[in-house]
Amino acid sequence: MNIALKDIRHGLFRFVLTCFGLGLLMTVVLAMIGIYNGLVADALAIVKLPKADLWVVEARTKGPFAEASKIPASTRDAVLRMPGVSEAGAITFQTIETAHAGRSLRLYVIGFERGRPGGPDRIVAGRTIGASHFELVADRKSGLQVGDVVRLGRNRFSVVGLVEDAMNSGGDPAAFVTLADALELQTTLDPAAARIQAARGSEPAYKPTVAAIIARVAPGADIGLLTATVRQWKHLGALTQAEQESLLLVSVVDRARRQIGLFLGILLTVSAVVIALIIYTMTMEKLKQIATLKLIGAPDRTIIGLIVQQALILGASGWGIGLVLILLVKDAFPRRVVLEPFNVMVLAGIIAAVCLLASGLGVRAALKVDPATALGS
Repeated sequence: MNIALKDIRHGLFRFVLTCFGLGLLMTVVLAMIGIYNGLVADALAIVKLPKADLWVVEARTKGPFAEASKIPASTRDAVLRMPGVSEAGAITFQTIETAHAGRSLRLYVIGFERGRPGGPDRIVAGRTIGASHFELVADRKSGLQVGDVVRLGRNRFSVVGLVEDAMNSGGDPAAFVTLADALELQTTLDPAAARIQAARGSEPAYKPTVAAIIARVAPGADIGLLTATVRQWKHLGALTQAEQESLLLVSVVDRARRQIGLFLGILLTVSAVVIALIIYTMTMEKLKQIATLKLIGAPDRTIIGLIVQQALILGASGWGIGLVLILLVKDAFPRRVVLEPFNVMVLAGIIAAVCLLASGLGVRAALKVDPATALGS
């Protein structure tokens, strides 16, 4: 007969309720882990999307994400002529807020050259951009559907395709348009502003500038040499893919990442204390029953097994309930929640360790109880 299971059946409702409450706490912990991972994944999603090896940006800037970067669009031809470069494309980034279907829609608009690096990688619905103007591929998180028409600037764009997991570090879903359309969005004035400029007789002359030139190198090419060569050009700077990713994590999302990490640490500490208190309280409530076991000659290992088994069952149940709940609701979060198997298993190990430590406190109290307590009123 397993005394731990028999004792659980005796107070089944209370035990299940305790497990469910602990499961809700584990749901919050797993959610924070997922949000932390999602923040990092979102920050790196846009920079990883083009599968670039080299980022050519404005000199003495950390563009195009940590700082603004503007370089002539014609720089692409110069980069493409460099030995070892197999592909190159100009790219722009801008955030646009518009209205669609009665709601505010915020998009991270990426302008790219068709047939060159920088466009959407994997289309999950519809097709990629096929026309030179007024077509758009958006991330699913935008809520847009294939066939929708959305107004950006002074023009209307038809949604022809959808992608997944393409967002900037702020969580804004990406929208891909052709470079020509993106440059027009950047340079075309609002009608009222254009009329004022015309009345002044000072029609602005805009030169086409882009945020960066992304390049892919041929197999065996020396990326370090290419980067050093570009940096010798006075008006240009260069970053490797690894440097761009590191810069994003250090400069763009560092404070948010540290804040979420600190909150996660506090939450884990609180969870450990709560688990320890629950297990200790459960043990103290059974002191008379434990004294009775001692009185009838039950060995210490039976009492230890009772407490440790119940502690582990409680922890495992809370972990399982928390995991099921977060998997059910994670897609409803406004930001991406990324749960890796490694994170889930590490949390399971932490819970197991906390349960064993907490049961140690209960075991210490149980072994000290006087068997004569069972005879008291």
